[in-house]
Amino acid sequence: MVTKRKRRTDEIKVKKKKKRMKKSFLFLIVLSIIALLILFFVILFEYVFPPTKGSVAKREKQEVLLYFSDANERFLVAEKRYVLKEESMEGQAKEIVKALLDGSKTKLVNTFPEKVSLESIRIDDKSTAHVSFDNKLIQLHPGSCASEMITIYSLTNTLIRNVNGIKRVKLLVDGKEVDSIKGHINARQPFIMNKDMMAPGSREG
Repeated sequence: MVTKRKRRTDEIKVKKKKKRMKKSFLFLIVLSIIALLILFFVILFEYVFPPTKGSVAKREKQEVLLYFSDANERFLVAEKRYVLKEESMEGQAKEIVKALLDGSKTKLVNTFPEKVSLESIRIDDKSTAHVSFDNKLIQLHPGSCASEMITIYSLTNTLIRNVNGIKRVKLLVDGKEVDSIKGHINARQPFIMNKDMMAPGSREG
């Protein structure tokens, strides 16, 4: 026969066991919540601060030839430059045109007015690059026939020379066709490479 003392002892043991189980269960819940919070903050951190793999400092560069003007605005002269290498043709073309707008680093004559900005580049299925600049191209351009020719073929020859897949270049302003930059050269039709505009030493390739 079970004594009252024995029964009491058994009840205490059961209560202690239940208490330990309850504590273990609560500990597991707290541990799970902490793990979920850590995971949440890791995901949030990666979203707010994405990995810098492939950043500008580590990206591969490509050697290109940019065409600027000689002192007489008669010929285009090639200047070597290194630009960031992009995966898409449009991306590569943008890097090259931005470098062209930055101007010569070897004292050649720049072919675009300062403060002109590139708006967009689209390459269609006919291998024509539609290159749009802001309206400052028209506002600030000096406007002579020779200057227009140099600007147009500086852009055209540079893109066709350096971007495989571009065969023609269409000049746009604010995303729209223009009759000309300053009334001298018809800009309604796409332009092709003009090797006659290039200085003798710049015609290779």
